[in-house]
Amino acid sequence: MKELIEYIVKSLVDHPDDVQVAEVAGKAGIVVELRVAPEDMGRIIGKNGRVINSIRALLQVRADKLGQQVSLEVLEGD
Repeated sequence: MKELIEYIVKSLVDHPDDVQVAEVAGKAGIVVELRVAPEDMGRIIGKNGRVINSIRALLQVRADKLGQQVSLEVLEGD
């Protein structure tokens, strides 16, 4: 899952070297933490959240195929 999100996000942002993706085991499943440069936050979220919702939908399809629960959190990088 980490590789899927990393590939998608790096192709969208202006600063692909600043993209960091981490998988954290949570109570309800896997939490994927995505960190991007502050300048790229708007590009990842998109107008009315359409881009991030599309990324979450793709992640959910992959998780369903693997029989897992997953959520995506977008955090501002350092």
